[in-house]
Amino acid sequence: MKADVTVDCVGLYCPMPIVNTAKQIKQMQTGQVLEIVADDAGIKQDMPSWAKMTGNEFMGVEEEGGQYHVFVRKVK
Repeated sequence: MKADVTVDCVGLYCPMPIVNTAKQIKQMQTGQVLEIVADDAGIKQDMPSWAKMTGNEFMGVEEEGGQYHVFVRKVK
């Protein structure tokens, strides 16, 4: 997937990937896609829940080399 902005959360653990995602997505335009790169497996469950709770669109997760690339589209 192609992202407009990428946030590097490698080495960070819950709740910091979510905190950094929330900060970044506030600065983005509606319709833009944010990629979050993390190595904490908890992000696979945390990000879909966060997206649903905040009204954004969870687009999926790709695993590559021990890292998770999570994609969220800003809806509002």
